[in-house]
This record gives sequence, C-alpha cells and structure tokens, in this order.
Amino acid sequence: MREFTAAGVQIAPEPCDVYANIEKALRALPGALEVGAELVVFPETATTGFDPGLSKEELWDLVDFIPGKTTEKIQRAAEKDEIYIVWATYERGSTRGVVYNSAVLIGRNGDIIGTYRKTHPFPGELVELGGWTTPGDRADVYETDLCTLGMIICYDGDFPDLSTTLALKGAEVIVRPTALLRTYEHWWATNFARAYDNHVYVIGVNAVGGDRGGNYYFGHSMIIAPNGWKLAQGRCAEEVVYATLKEDALKYVYGGMTTLQSFDHLEDRNLKAYDVMKAGRSRFKPGRHVRGGA
Repeated sequence: MREFTAAGVQIAPEPCDVYANIEKALRALPGALEVGAELVVFPETATTGFDPGLSKEELWDLVDFIPGKTTEKIQRAAEKDEIYIVWATYERGSTRGVVYNSAVLIGRNGDIIGTYRKTHPFPGELVELGGWTTPGDRADVYETDLCTLGMIICYDGDFPDLSTTLALKGAEVIVRPTALLRTYEHWWATNFARAYDNHVYVIGVNAVGGDRGGNYYFGHSMIIAPNGWKLAQGRCAEEVVYATLKEDALKYVYGGMTTLQSFDHLEDRNLKAYDVMKAGRSRFKPGRHVRGGA
C-alpha cells in the first residue's frame, strides 16, 4: 500500500431514475477530484435507491448487466480522470427476476476490475423472504497500485467473519457502500469494529435522502483507520467525505500518541481456542423471526 486520498460521495438518489442518478454522480465527482482523491466510493444502489418499490422482475427490467448502461458512463469518468471508482448498483442476473445488489471496482483505465455481489442482503430485500435481491457467494480482494481492496455492502458490515475473511486474504482497505436503515450508533459501531478488529481501513459511504419505499437515509459517511481512529465523517447532506490513507497506520497505538503499537489482531489470534465455524442463531429471539424455526 502507498499513501493516497480516498473520498466517499454522499448523494441522495432519485428513486428508480437510473439516468438522473448517474448524472448526479458525475456532477458530484469533481468535488472528490478537488481534494485529490484517487479512490472514490459511492453509496449502495446509487442508480435507484435501496428500496425500489418494484417487483424483482420490474427491477430486473430497469437495471442492466455489468458492464452495461448502469456502469458505462462511470467507467468513462474513471478513465478520463485516471482514478478508481467503487460504484454500487443493482445488477441483472442471467434470468429475469434475478437481481444482485452489487458494487463494482472500476480501474484507472475504465475497465471493471471486479464485481462484488452483496452476500448478506437485509431480510426485507432477500428474495427468499419476499424481497428482490439474490445473494452473492464470493468475497474477493483486488490488487491495485494504491492498495489491496475488498468490498462489502451495508448489512454485510454486521458480520465480522466476512471482513475478517477479506483481511486474511490481504485486504488493506474495505469499502462499504451503504443505505442504512438503522441508527447512527449501529453505523459507527460496525465500521469501527470491522476496522479495528481486522486492522484495515474502512470507508463507509451512506446515502442521504429517501427512496420509493419511504425510507430515509442519514449519511454520516466515515473513514476509519486500522487502529480505530476516525479520520473523517460527514453530515446528513450531499457532500464529499475524504481522508489521506497512510501505509504506517499501525505504527502508533492511537492517533496523536507516541506509544508504538506492539500487537496485531490477525497475527495474535489463538486459533487453538476457536471451534470450527458452524451455523447458529442468537439465544435472544428477534421480535419477528422471518426465517422460520421454533
């Protein structure tokens, strides 16, 4: 990894207006370039808003395959400005009605380096529970000239194992496009924990504004350092949040201190103490258990 500036672009998507949202993103991009960003991250489902208020078949018709109309202008912008962009959009699957909630890493030359499909759709969006999103089943990392990067999306950030998997694969930066439906406390806690647990940078970019499902998103995008230090945080408005990411992020225990850090959470794990990971559920019962079972 080398030192570079990363930016999150908080926008309020126009519900289900793919063209308008792409144009809004392109208008916002110069604000990230002005601060010297080489990596720019947009919120979850930036082309439509999170809850489309459509059937999965109607949503499939609205969006496109990747690459396609939902990515091509963003790809051209990345090439023109010679930057990396993480662009999040619903993605057509091969069969009508199969829709993925995806994040795309676009390189400096405009090519798509990788696509991540949300592995943990929120229960309300999950197709098997009456929603519209089919889950993905891969979590990869990508080598760039800036860093080794992994991607998660919104609710994925609630699952420690996923971010740890990316960190063990070599991720130095994990980006988290989001349209969060819960509280600031949940948002801050999960970003902080995923960064500090795994000693990675977390760039969490949350939407603002509303969607067709009547949800409202509160922004407060943030960038957290591998030692848990909050480097930047936005407000509840359309804006650019940015920070400089440095390769010596674990040199000191915390920002402003001179005490050298002597621990590494990944290296210090006592693997003999861990059982094999297996399926399970909380001992506390959700108010509405949607997956069945006693």
